[in-house]
Amino acid sequence: MSECKDAQCREEQMHRIYEYLDGALSAEDIAEIRAHLEECETCSREYDLERLIRSAVRRSCAEPAPEALKESILAKIDAVRASPQTADHGH
Repeated sequence: MSECKDAQCREEQMHRIYEYLDGALSAEDIAEIRAHLEECETCSREYDLERLIRSAVRRSCAEPAPEALKESILAKIDAVRASPQTADHGH
């Protein structure tokens, strides 16, 4: 496994890695990015980091918000909607 030759490689490949993680690549592109990740240690580390970040975000977003928080947010939304200043804002 080797390092990226330059910052442009990493920048270019990271865009493709994001698409890969999002499932937005064709089968041919998937094969290309997998081959690059096997050869390039720098991009492979970036890929692993991005996967960890996405996993942590997914886990933290899976927990339901506390009921008191939901009620508080809904009350604030209702207050903003009922405010005369908000009604005039659309003009």
